[in-house]
Amino acid sequence: MELSGTVLWGDEYEPVQGTLVVEDGEIVRLDEEYVESEDIVLPAFVNAHTHIGDSIAKEAGRGLTLEELVAPPDGLKHRLLREADREELVEGMARSLSFMQSTGTAATLEFREGGVAGVHALREAAEAADVDVFAFGRDDPDVVDVADGFGASGAADGEFGKERNAAREAGKPFAIHAGEVDASDINPALDLDPDLLVHMVHAEELHLDRVEDKEIPVAVCPRSNLVTDVGLPPVRDLLDRTSVALGTDNVMTNSPSMFREMEFVSKCCDVEAPEVLRMATRAGAEVVGANYGTIEAGREARLLVLDGDSDNLAGVRDPVRAAVRRAGASDVKRVVSP
Repeated sequence: MELSGTVLWGDEYEPVQGTLVVEDGEIVRLDEEYVESEDIVLPAFVNAHTHIGDSIAKEAGRGLTLEELVAPPDGLKHRLLREADREELVEGMARSLSFMQSTGTAATLEFREGGVAGVHALREAAEAADVDVFAFGRDDPDVVDVADGFGASGAADGEFGKERNAAREAGKPFAIHAGEVDASDINPALDLDPDLLVHMVHAEELHLDRVEDKEIPVAVCPRSNLVTDVGLPPVRDLLDRTSVALGTDNVMTNSPSMFREMEFVSKCCDVEAPEVLRMATRAGAEVVGANYGTIEAGREARLLVLDGDSDNLAGVRDPVRAAVRRAGASDVKRVVSP
């Protein structure tokens, strides 16, 4: 397979005009040459934090606080999840995964409620979607046996030492929410030596020092934090200390669109477009050891092709900024996967 246009090549996303050669699902080389195509070829996205079980309750809970919306065990979303039948839950997740696939998301790191049964429902929902779903199970230490890792709600909700040990023994990642509402649960979360921290809205200098020292990656979800009125994460400070990935969080409150998330963070935080694109692609892939997220030889060909001649993108001078700050679902020309 050959893809021609402006290819965002390598970890710096250098715009190179040419033809990208893919063989057997692997990127082989980029032939730099003049081409007539206006297409923009970039890595497919990795959504570093989702709760797609919430697909059954989109836009529910107007006017509620974050705790009233999502805090276990009696937040609105948890009540709605308990009330939903399995068929409804699976269908809702499948629809969200279909949307994610069509808008260029290659993988999602999903915090899946409901223990073992919740992970099995997620696996069923993912059967028809060409999206790699990394399930961070919750609500039961034994969920690590069937999930890809464990996703803890937060250190204020429990100690999670048993779950951390189970994940470590299974050789699987342990992720935990921290610093979403305030800073009180960040140090206890860091004490668990997690493989991924989520949110870190209220991270202070001491916490940033510990994150840097331990080289712990962080997934930020700025649109979600805005909607729930907890503030915005210190993205620039985090990027200066560690690897930062981008997630869309609860489908209950936000569309799982990486285009919308990239545009928001690029315009509201002190970050450059290549940094945002790395947050939306390679950074998330590295958390789970996936061999994509960057266009270079030897990488798996998980790619997104934008129509650079669409009404929205025609006339673009900087394709990286265009992909991050301007592009949307209507500009997607093709999604490529092995």
